[in-house]
Amino acid sequence: MLKDGKDFLEQMKMLDIEKHPFAVLVDIEMPEMDGITTVQIAKILYPHLHFMMLTVFADEDKIFEAIKAGADGYLLKNDKLSHIIDCIVELSQSGSAPMSPHIARKTLDLLVNASIPAKENETAAKYQHPLSDRELEILKLTVDGYNYKQVAQKLFLSGNTVKKHRANIYHKLHVTTKAQAIKMATKGKMI
Repeated sequence: MLKDGKDFLEQMKMLDIEKHPFAVLVDIEMPEMDGITTVQIAKILYPHLHFMMLTVFADEDKIFEAIKAGADGYLLKNDKLSHIIDCIVELSQSGSAPMSPHIARKTLDLLVNASIPAKENETAAKYQHPLSDRELEILKLTVDGYNYKQVAQKLFLSGNTVKKHRANIYHKLHVTTKAQAIKMATKGKMI
């Protein structure tokens, strides 16, 4: 058993390349050299190795730092052993980037939230008020929590017409979801 990242790097120096492991499970918090630093260094020295974080840390900063360092996967220590084994097999067979379901969700949220502000600012600068009065009316009702059927009833429109207006709103605001449109409408004080 290795003590930390420094010990791992020392042991790797003594191994012939044919004895190198395919995958290495790395904890983030270790005494002398933490896992993120270990992966950063080892990826340069041994680019053929695959590193999967196996840790208790589920916060966004650690996930982001590990991925930036070159981690090929991110698993939590409380994952079932069978899941961890399946992830190692999956990595070896398909080269995928295995993650605990909880980490995958956080990673997606991190990526989505990182890209939305830039897109919103760009859109706001480019299009001060691109929506028609009817589209603004539909957007306001959407922000107020009405679904498309309720909007249709309230405005005496067909459901398909409301759906078409919503599609136009998304297109004009350069968004893909109702949540993004609502966020832009409330942040941009469009309504």
